[in-house]
Amino acid sequence: MKLSNRIIKMQESVTLASSARAKELREQGHDILDLTLGQPDFQTPTHISQKAIEAIEKNQVSFYTQASGLPELKEAIVTYMKTFYGYEVTRDQVLAATGAKFVLYAYFMAVLNPLDEVIIPTPYWVSYADQVVLAEGLPVFVAAKEANDFKVIPDQLEAVRTDKTKVLILNSPSNPTGMVYTKEELLAIGAWALEHDILILSDDIYGRLVYNGNTFVPISTLSDALREQTTVINGVAKAYSMTGWRVGFAVGNADIIKGMSKILGQTTSNLTTVAQYAAIEALTGQQDAVEEMRHAFEHRLNTIYPLLKAIPGFSLAKPQGAFYFFPNVKEAMAMKGFDDVTAFTNAILEKAGVALVTGTGFGAPYSVRMSYASDLETLKEAVNRLSVYMSEPS
Repeated sequence: MKLSNRIIKMQESVTLASSARAKELREQGHDILDLTLGQPDFQTPTHISQKAIEAIEKNQVSFYTQASGLPELKEAIVTYMKTFYGYEVTRDQVLAATGAKFVLYAYFMAVLNPLDEVIIPTPYWVSYADQVVLAEGLPVFVAAKEANDFKVIPDQLEAVRTDKTKVLILNSPSNPTGMVYTKEELLAIGAWALEHDILILSDDIYGRLVYNGNTFVPISTLSDALREQTTVINGVAKAYSMTGWRVGFAVGNADIIKGMSKILGQTTSNLTTVAQYAAIEALTGQQDAVEEMRHAFEHRLNTIYPLLKAIPGFSLAKPQGAFYFFPNVKEAMAMKGFDDVTAFTNAILEKAGVALVTGTGFGAPYSVRMSYASDLETLKEAVNRLSVYMSEPS
């Protein structure tokens, strides 16, 4: 009864809740295949970990750093942007913080006033909406149609725009759908945002993980005007298999970055110092491991996609990036006598021993998310269990 209203209204992360339930069942002795978290199954590349060890041995990690990151880390991000985005930024346009998730939180806290509206295309990553609400903003959802590969168009955005619209969130490649916006699609959306002076939050965390000839195009690269309007959110977690190191970064307008830095200064202070040295090596060192992991994910995608699509009642488009399948299971739910996707997901966990994530937290009441950031043997067994479950009498 003593909790704040904001906590009472806040939703628990469905991905973390699903993972916690899977771990609980495992601890009870159940055979559970956990495909809930977006966590690569690879070790952090050795050369990155070694730089962290060297920093410890040189006693470089026992002290506070600047709240927005070591100057050397900021310089590494500047170099990364030049290498992979093709444009130059300065250190005052850059910050690093405790994971891309907290960078997103700092952004919303820095730019939103009460009841400012943030357009969020659905399906969406689970934390966007609650973070907007925590910053006293108002999430405005726009349904990206499955027939259009879960991508929104300017007419849809214009239909929900008001004089309170301040930010548009773009996530490409998308979590959870894996779809990637083309240059032409982004140019159209960018023109709309510029016309109406709407900020763009570009969540590019999966930008290095695209497959089968698809191309990641950052919207910030399309014009100087869009670059000024856009804040890029990125990090080392996914492409470098560094989820536990908790290093995210933002690149954008210097005034917005300065505002975000204030949030860091009054909350986390600096991110863990040793992780900063690891991130410097990740961003500026040899990149072979990234491509090796990308090839492995692409192979898993191409192997598992036709098997998953063949399961009765499962319908899905082939993802182009990230490492998630997001099948529509409305028909499968009906076949098994369910009208609630969370109950259906729980039944799969209990009866088939496969932990998936309900689509409700992504704004998709007839879908489930399945991570293919696990080894191929586990993925094949998971699909087999799902097939058996769907073939059994209800």
